[in-house]
Amino acid sequence: MKVCIVSRSDGRSGGFAAAYRLYQSLLQSGVDANMLVEDKQRDDSTVLSPKSKIAKGWAKFVPTLDALPLSLYPQRERGSYSMQWVPDRVAAKIARIAPEVINLHWINAGYVQLETVAKFKKPIVWTLHDMWAFTGGCHYSGDCDRYIKSCGSCPQLHSSSDWDISRLLWQRKAKAWQNLNLTIVTPSAWLAERARASSLFQDLRIEVIPNGINTQSYKPIDKKTAKDILGLPQDKQIILFGATNAASDLRKGFHLLLPALQLLQQSHGDRLEVVVFGSSQPSNPPDFGYKTHYLGKLYDDISLSLAYSAADVFVAPSIQDNLPNTVMEALACGTPCVAFKIGGMSDLISHQQCGYLAQPFVVEDLSQGISWVIENIERHHKLASNARKKVEENFTFKIQSSRYLALYKQVTT
Repeated sequence: MKVCIVSRSDGRSGGFAAAYRLYQSLLQSGVDANMLVEDKQRDDSTVLSPKSKIAKGWAKFVPTLDALPLSLYPQRERGSYSMQWVPDRVAAKIARIAPEVINLHWINAGYVQLETVAKFKKPIVWTLHDMWAFTGGCHYSGDCDRYIKSCGSCPQLHSSSDWDISRLLWQRKAKAWQNLNLTIVTPSAWLAERARASSLFQDLRIEVIPNGINTQSYKPIDKKTAKDILGLPQDKQIILFGATNAASDLRKGFHLLLPALQLLQQSHGDRLEVVVFGSSQPSNPPDFGYKTHYLGKLYDDISLSLAYSAADVFVAPSIQDNLPNTVMEALACGTPCVAFKIGGMSDLISHQQCGYLAQPFVVEDLSQGISWVIENIERHHKLASNARKKVEENFTFKIQSSRYLALYKQVTT
């Protein structure tokens, strides 16, 4: 079985990391796998990427070029929105690899033109990492359900026209997706439900296969050791969260986390400290009400595992999300997680078994969840044990690769 995984990047976050981990898991299972990317981030010589300076320069310029049509909507929201109109050479590159099946992942930021997908001559498995493939351009629709029909009057564009670029992009997709040998994979049940409800994918085969994680890289480290290495106090309980683009992306829920932490002051006072990874300390840092440590961006599995292991609880306050890598990584390191009961969080967090699922967007319940996780030592030990067990039983490389391999065989026979 020869497989080609296609992703905009092999980077260390989001869908990029998920695609690379699948690539690793397939190789470990003996599959003849290739990975094709436009923006190479890892020092892995097996990942195929542009070689010349011109090609690398083009790869950096394309996202800006792809976003040009959005300048027609100066009042638009600043979340991700992809047009995919720039011509590419991806089909020719895949043809040279000659795979039996093509596995698309996150191909946005101008990497793969919509019409290119129709040129693929092999069965396509498309692993979705957000909603973009079946919307008029947004990656998460928020409260909007216009993708169920044909988009238009896009709230993210602040458009009142039925024939805005979201409708035009939807029409391009409807034409490009016709007559494809296409199977959809979603990492979460939530995203599968959204895809099945969409006008573009409602008639397609849609399978749920959770992302996998290397449980040998992400595993519990002695908490005292982890705190010593990171310079964190031994006598404080640590609340951890990731803050990449948190302030500018409302979907991340940072605006709900801040008041939830402030509510904790009433019951936990000076027993807590906050640790933030994913960004450096801003010039005007928010006041969480506790001493706050900024770890900056963490680029390797060991550093991330240390951060998760040093924490008593990991908080992911997203208001819409698929199957976040950070939550899976934290659980693999034996760190209980607290999140709102949205998206794929229920696939990862078993309520009051390995964490806490708060009622959506109720700040008081999010705060209560954090308190519930950390207030009882004996219960916390049980939650930590269950967290690791949850990952070992559901999200290992072996489980993921076996499910994908079975699907690849089905779509090629």
